[in-house]
Amino acid sequence: MKDAPVIAQTIQLALAPAFLMVAIGNFMNTLSSRLGRVVDRSRELQERHAGTEGSEHDAIVREIRMVDRRIHLIGRAILLLVLAGLGVGIVVMMLFVEEFAALNLKGMIASVFSGAIILLVSALLLFLREVRQATEALRIPETYLELERKL
Repeated sequence: MKDAPVIAQTIQLALAPAFLMVAIGNFMNTLSSRLGRVVDRSRELQERHAGTEGSEHDAIVREIRMVDRRIHLIGRAILLLVLAGLGVGIVVMMLFVEEFAALNLKGMIASVFSGAIILLVSALLLFLREVRQATEALRIPETYLELERKL
């Protein structure tokens, strides 16, 4: 069984990308939860929209626009994560193909893995933008804070 050490070494080499897949899955779970809450909020706002007028109507429209941007950002981040996960899965497959078909795929493996990392970082940046938009929407107006005014 001369191939056993080679198989073990290939599996060890494929473990790091496999752990990255777990991290991507957890991140997708987080984004899916956020998306669910944002969609629920958008439905609530849409129900309230028709019965409002004046400044209340304007505030609802502003929030609906903010929620729409957040839904778009989360959707794009999830897409990038799915593509990153596919890239990592392809890397794992290529590691085994390289070893057992005796091909030199190192350059392609490095390129696909780098692409997957770029997609992951891009998804993280979109997540950061979405979180910033969410916190911007949650800012409490100064009138409610009753801050002391300096003369």
